[in-house]
Amino acid sequence: MSDKLQLLQRAQRWDEQALTEIYDTYAPAIYRYIYRRIGNAQTSQDLTAETFRRFLEALKRSAGPSEHLSGWLYRVAHNLIVDHYRGAPDQTEASLEMVDPMVTTAEDVDLALEHRAELARAALRMLTPLQQQVVTLRYLEDLSLQEVATILGRTVGSIKALQHRAVSLLQQILEGSDDR
Repeated sequence: MSDKLQLLQRAQRWDEQALTEIYDTYAPAIYRYIYRRIGNAQTSQDLTAETFRRFLEALKRSAGPSEHLSGWLYRVAHNLIVDHYRGAPDQTEASLEMVDPMVTTAEDVDLALEHRAELARAALRMLTPLQQQVVTLRYLEDLSLQEVATILGRTVGSIKALQHRAVSLLQQILEGSDDR
């Protein structure tokens, strides 16, 4: 039996050390995943906390993950992100206008980088939710094709196809923004 599965089984018995280890192990990655999709630190912290609250509630009801804990946590985080955007004003129309490449001060660089990050988030939101997940997990979380397939409950082949279509569409979106 793998260490991860043993850890999950200990958590299901409310072993405090196991619960702490799960949080310490997975919370940074879940936060990064949410932040890269949302772009707001406070909201990302709140949604990360909610992800782990739901994990504890699921354990309490004996309904939590039986294996693949990381996949379960990413799915909950993804659902929270979707819920967040459903409740927010439509942000798919965010500006894809490029920033002036002539930046000279550190403050200008910070503003340019933040603008580019928002540009990338806006372009990402133009993809389908499944494509967004694949791109985020593969390129931002640096997970393997197999890990993404496990998290999303799909085959490696379908993840490759989704990834290819998503990257092609992102390229078209971002190249179109260069023309503005």
